[in-house]
Amino acid sequence: MSRRFVLPLALITASLGSLSLQNASAAQLVPFTASYAAEMKKVPVNGEANHSLSANADGSWNLNFTAGLFVARLTEESTLRADNGQLRPLTYRYDRRGLGRSRSDKLDFHWDQSRVSGKYKDRSVDLPLESGLLDKTTYQLALQQDLAAGKQEMHYRVVDGDTVDDYHFRVVGEKRVTTRVGQFNAVEVERVRDADAKRQTTLWFAPDWQYLLVRLTQVETDGQHYQIMLKEASIDGQPVIGEQPK
Repeated sequence: MSRRFVLPLALITASLGSLSLQNASAAQLVPFTASYAAEMKKVPVNGEANHSLSANADGSWNLNFTAGLFVARLTEESTLRADNGQLRPLTYRYDRRGLGRSRSDKLDFHWDQSRVSGKYKDRSVDLPLESGLLDKTTYQLALQQDLAAGKQEMHYRVVDGDTVDDYHFRVVGEKRVTTRVGQFNAVEVERVRDADAKRQTTLWFAPDWQYLLVRLTQVETDGQHYQIMLKEASIDGQPVIGEQPK
């Protein structure tokens, strides 16, 4: 599976108000689990993706994303804390197995030393750790929190491989989205890219369910379409159920 398929998620996934490069004051984190049907147009074999947030005994949290398509398997996992109104990643792990070359990356966030260290594609990573810096899964939580705060446009500073990139997202409207667990009123968000960029990412989040991601679509530079659609979820132990079509 190509890394391009992951939620920039949620592809995460995807991230989006104010134009500050700090993430918003963190609301209380709530554990959740969600599974999604994953599809590629023009390809008859489908897969699935799973996303979850769980609390640890020491007050930290685990954020996990896995996706499977064909014979490939991808896993991303972060540990994080919510400190003084900010999400702070502690560790990030990425593992890909199957089609193409397998790969394992890792990052450790040393907040006391203001450094990020680790490995990316067998290369060493050593970066300055700036305030508000996120990894490629924790920015998704910041995105949900900023949407809940009513923001319309957001920027995040994210460690992407062995560099730090700006992730920019924008609310473009509202839409009724049909999933395998019913219909949801959703906020539609787009990843903002350069004017000549061919890749497009659009995400839909359900305000009535803690801004849970219910759908994501991505168009690649070669025209290939990817989609994930919610098929089952729970938030703080409560099953997520949409409205049934009339």
